[in-house]
Amino acid sequence: MDNAKNISESVIFPRGEKTPEAFAKYFIGTSYLNMVVPFDSPLKCPIGNVTFEPGCRNNWHKHPGGQILLVTGGRGWYQEEGKPAQELQPGDVVEIFPNVKHWHGATRDSWLVHLAVEADVSAGSAEWLEPVTDEEYDKLK
Repeated sequence: MDNAKNISESVIFPRGEKTPEAFAKYFIGTSYLNMVVPFDSPLKCPIGNVTFEPGCRNNWHKHPGGQILLVTGGRGWYQEEGKPAQELQPGDVVEIFPNVKHWHGATRDSWLVHLAVEADVSAGSAEWLEPVTDEEYDKLK
């Protein structure tokens, strides 16, 4: 069974559509988004099911209110500025404190699926920064 089929069968929430252009410009590669809890929810805690194709990653960015990642499938990477990248696997939980510069995405040979929980959206929107270069990404093993 190929990796894509394996991931699609292990996903709890539907994969969704290709990430809308408003956000896709902050990704290298192809990603998909299904908003489990929408941005305009009265609870003010949007949750997106984000699926990264192999090799896909987002740009460096910061969340003024913080973010929580709940990994549900595949393998990937998470890195904070100035720290080594850590490999992500299903069941991993990453707490990202407010305004910590970071990126996340799939490994070269695996899809990655995670729920991205936006914390304290009243603090403001994500600040998108520079792309993770091929040179930075290719160093990861």
